[in-house]
Amino acid sequence: MSKILQESNLPSPNTVQKKDFLKTHAPSLDHLSIKKASLTFRAINHPLRQEMIRMIDSKGNATVTELFVEMRLEQSVASQHLAILRRAGIVKKEREGKYMYYKLNLERLQLLNKIISDLLK
Repeated sequence: MSKILQESNLPSPNTVQKKDFLKTHAPSLDHLSIKKASLTFRAINHPLRQEMIRMIDSKGNATVTELFVEMRLEQSVASQHLAILRRAGIVKKEREGKYMYYKLNLERLQLLNKIISDLLK
């Protein structure tokens, strides 16, 4: 056998790997969490939606009307982007009288932050 193969640092087949490494070191990295996170990241990965998120964050909450007027969008475009953010769980809606207010879902954002932290370990 060649000297290179004998000196390689590859683990031998007899080496037993630790089981359930992800469960102990990164519990938020299960298949379902990763799938949900990827859908959420896709929703966030759009300049208009990122601007909406920043605007809602700065105001605390906002109506569709406030968003489309300040962003100079068509009402239907603003509503479509809000629907994507709502389905991804980034924003929540709350009714106050005749107005529907959108605000950030902080629990969901904290979960995303945890998943990112686990991925970067």
